[in-house]
Amino acid sequence: MKTQLHRRASLVALVAASALALTACATSTPAAESTDGTAPGSNPGRVALTYDGGIVVLDSASLDVAADIPLEGFNRLNAAGDGENVFVTTTEGFQVLRAAGEPELTGLVFEANTAGHVVKHGDKTILFADGTGDATIFETDALLDSTTELPETETVASEAAHHGVAIELEDGTFLSTIGTSEGRSGVRALDASRTEVDRNEQCPSVHGEGAAMNEIAVFGCSDGVLVYDDGAFTKIAAPDAYGRTGNQYTTDTSSITVGDYNADPDSEGYLLSQLVLTDTVAKTMRVVDMPEGVGYTWRDVVRGPEDEAYVLGSDGALYELDVTTGEITELVSVIDAWESPVEWQDAHPALSILGDTLYVTDPAAESVHAVDLATAEVVASAELPGAPIEIAVVAGK
Repeated sequence: MKTQLHRRASLVALVAASALALTACATSTPAAESTDGTAPGSNPGRVALTYDGGIVVLDSASLDVAADIPLEGFNRLNAAGDGENVFVTTTEGFQVLRAAGEPELTGLVFEANTAGHVVKHGDKTILFADGTGDATIFETDALLDSTTELPETETVASEAAHHGVAIELEDGTFLSTIGTSEGRSGVRALDASRTEVDRNEQCPSVHGEGAAMNEIAVFGCSDGVLVYDDGAFTKIAAPDAYGRTGNQYTTDTSSITVGDYNADPDSEGYLLSQLVLTDTVAKTMRVVDMPEGVGYTWRDVVRGPEDEAYVLGSDGALYELDVTTGEITELVSVIDAWESPVEWQDAHPALSILGDTLYVTDPAAESVHAVDLATAEVVASAELPGAPIEIAVVAGK
């Protein structure tokens, strides 16, 4: 049964009374930004989407086109975390797309051999180069200081090149994955002087990171998750012998993380039917089933403004996951049913969030839709120049 978010009634009333518009991720994912209100002034929020042949930038409220930028190749998008910029992964590295104001693909490039993960945490952003294992660290807002020069950076090398990820905590502790081109095994901790102080290699196929409340860092493994808390690693075993978590969806106000989950090592395709909730304080994991016959991919999960999670199902409906109870509620049907992509790079529906607005891509219809969480209704839609692949949103300033 489709329902609306009853607990949001008071929020809607508050918005009306105070004349505030709540349109502005949860973190996580790594493709969204959060703000307490609609961005004022000349830099409204933006939605950037790639398609075969370019990047289109839309106004986050109206979904009107702000720019259509030609660009060949498969290009990934990640919000830079400063409210204005987006990183485009190209063959040269991480290229800066200024999404706010008059959008443009700038000439600023953080050079990287096989550009990979982008992590924003605290006031730092980290860019990971899979081809070398180098992690480039800089102050997130430093990109706002100049449109012609890159900010000062620090580079931390890995022991070997691998598909990895890194995060710096507020006390300077640097956590980075351990691996080679043949496989990944765990995470090491470096102090602020970049001296190794600890490591844990009991996290096979380590992938994805997130920071929960009180800066408890979580990394996914093929048999559980690895947690770094109060200067020490703790391995939390999955309830299944093979229980892979590859992506973490976190907020800094919740001690519970949401992860994608696959308990079948022989599974085919990219659709998953379970999620996992990790209590970073109790150090426990709980598997939650999607409704029968409904799947999702890693692109289809975000955290909401009240620490809840939202999932776009393969039936085309949006679902809300209560991370405390594990209850899943269907909210609204947005697009037609869809199937697993053949390759992970292929265009398939994705989800992103800006405040109380969810953005749902629909490659089959070459369109994108905005859903207001206060009413669980589609409030705007736009046709695109091609099937959308990647999506990133910025809040504006």
